Amino acid sequence: MLDWNPALYLRFANERTRPAAELLARVPLAQARHVVDLGCGPGNSTELLAQRYAGATITGIDNSQAMLATARQHLPEARFALADIASWTPAPGESAPDLIYANASLQWVGEHETLIPRLFAQLAPGGVLAIQMPDNRQEATHRVMREIASLPKFAAYIGDAAKVRADILPIRSYYDLLAGPQEQAGVEAGAVDVWHTVYQHPMDSAGAIVQWLRGTGLKPFVEGLPEALQADFLTEYENRVDAAYGVRADGRRLLAFPRLFIVAQRKP
Repeated sequence: MLDWNPALYLRFANERTRPAAELLARVPLAQARHVVDLGCGPGNSTELLAQRYAGATITGIDNSQAMLATARQHLPEARFALADIASWTPAPGESAPDLIYANASLQWVGEHETLIPRLFAQLAPGGVLAIQMPDNRQEATHRVMREIASLPKFAAYIGDAAKVRADILPIRSYYDLLAGPQEQAGVEAGAVDVWHTVYQHPMDSAGAIVQWLRGTGLKPFVEGLPEALQADFLTEYENRVDAAYGVRADGRRLLAFPRLFIVAQRKP
């Protein structure tokens, strides 16, 4: 996948940061020495962490050089490192994190059955794993992406549209992964909290919904297409989004956006 576009991502910064703030509000840590932001993107979520835990060592991790460059410019007091979440561990000699925070990033990483317990085991005793992920694969925005990608003129470039982004697990599975016995000796959850929120974002038009998705979900569908076909894909996508999201009383569209939240704390 080509690198991310921070400017496009931040076009809806307020809407993207809202669930990050609501996740952080549920973290039961008054203080923290070491905080890790997995999939920090352009630093909008990292800034929330730095504000809440002033004086802590804040480390942002991302696999996009463009996102990290924006984050470093925006938040020079934090540390940022290029790494893959799937294999990330604290650097040698680095203290175990008191908080591992992953806002809208783990949905791009597979094998959650092993990933989630591994991240939980990286925490210091009493530490917290806080995760928020979009749970919107069955929303019209994403069903339409897969429908268009399956059309013959696009399918040759995109391949199996169902595999472009992996399904996340059912919410009860995340509870069981964290609340049940852990393979690592001495790793036990003191509390696990899981919940869903469905945001309803007022959007100015069908085109605005397309712009939102171009910064995230549409990216892997569109970027591998020839330029002419990219325009065709986006035109067809906007037409179908226009039909799926009716005009509300104020002339705007409501974009339903389900998100899954997890906050799990290790026993001290």
